[in-house]
Amino acid sequence: MSITLTQKYIATSLGQLFSQAWQVKSCDKAPIILLHDSLGCVELWRDFPNQLAHITQRTVIAYDRLGFGKSNLHPAQLDADFVVSEATENFKALLVAYELDDFVVMGHSVGGGMAVACAAVYPQQCVALITEAAQAFNDDKIRREIQAAGQLFQDPQQLARLAKYHGEKAQWVLGAWVNTWLSPKFEHWHIDQQAALVQAPSLILHGELDEYGSLAQPERFKANLADLAQVHIIQGGHHILHKQQPHLVLKIIQDFLARVA
Repeated sequence: MSITLTQKYIATSLGQLFSQAWQVKSCDKAPIILLHDSLGCVELWRDFPNQLAHITQRTVIAYDRLGFGKSNLHPAQLDADFVVSEATENFKALLVAYELDDFVVMGHSVGGGMAVACAAVYPQQCVALITEAAQAFNDDKIRREIQAAGQLFQDPQQLARLAKYHGEKAQWVLGAWVNTWLSPKFEHWHIDQQAALVQAPSLILHGELDEYGSLAQPERFKANLADLAQVHIIQGGHHILHKQQPHLVLKIIQDFLARVA
């Protein structure tokens, strides 16, 4: 199977988004769109998109959200509704730029919440939803772990690791994660309303030992998605399942998509 790697910048009202596609030749299946985590970007997916394209025989598209990776600087701090607004703003621009009639959406961590929002906003176009280590709501465990991680990033060497992928935007990226999740306005955040609107078959992947979300997170998704949801708890899994147990994650996704999309 031949895969062609292409890159594209997408214009939005606030700046340009960097995107990359692993295109499967002569593929008529709905492509998979990847949404990264709070500190992530296209480059930090590593080889996972390429492996995903190979095993599913689908084109895979990933993009850097505004303020991350190779996309333009974000002009402000994140609003409390940033998870949902990603679906109606940047994700919408990507659908237009790639002229997509239908799609599979997969998100990691906060990107999982965004994937849920995308599935809710575009019910006729979303043929399947996949979340990995996603948060359905904010709670004390998440805030404790993010606060501890924020302290670790006070070390200049740790911040330099972020700068390797985000350049001069690294401090903004860190603040967008820590300050947003710990802010009073985000304390009671949840994505229940959007999850209840999802019409697509859904795969919920979560690690048994996830540092940034207890098993209450996939349980909440299951409650809201009802019969649409297939939940996989990865034994011994932590927060970055596609990096820690890639073969298992890829096989579960392959089997799921073969049945539903």
